[in-house]
Amino acid sequence: MWKYVLAWIPMVFIAIANGLFRESFLTNKFTDLQAHQLSTGSALLLFGIYIWFLMLLVTPVNARQAFLIGLLWLGLTIAFEFVFGHYVAGHSWSKLFHDYNLLEGRIWLLVLIWISLAPYIFYKLQN
Repeated sequence: MWKYVLAWIPMVFIAIANGLFRESFLTNKFTDLQAHQLSTGSALLLFGIYIWFLMLLVTPVNARQAFLIGLLWLGLTIAFEFVFGHYVAGHSWSKLFHDYNLLEGRIWLLVLIWISLAPYIFYKLQN
């Protein structure tokens, strides 16, 4: 599973680049909520492309392993988001949890669901 931990690392850079795109371009043209939603959509697309090709290169042994890879990536992503976001970037806990508020149209949770399920879905599609 270590190769899948290492394979997760580029996703950090994808997320950072996507966030920079949101802050540099989308927030100038759209409301904060719209920029968040568009950025979530682009993150879904970028992660999907990356994971699709990754599953071709380092194919899981079986569907169970693909599912476990998704859970591993979910845990790593949440841990990184909250540890880095709070202790390095200095964001408050309330700001970090704000993107999870579906009732306010914050749909970041979709990215976490996608990261969790994509390895399994792509494994099944590719086999």
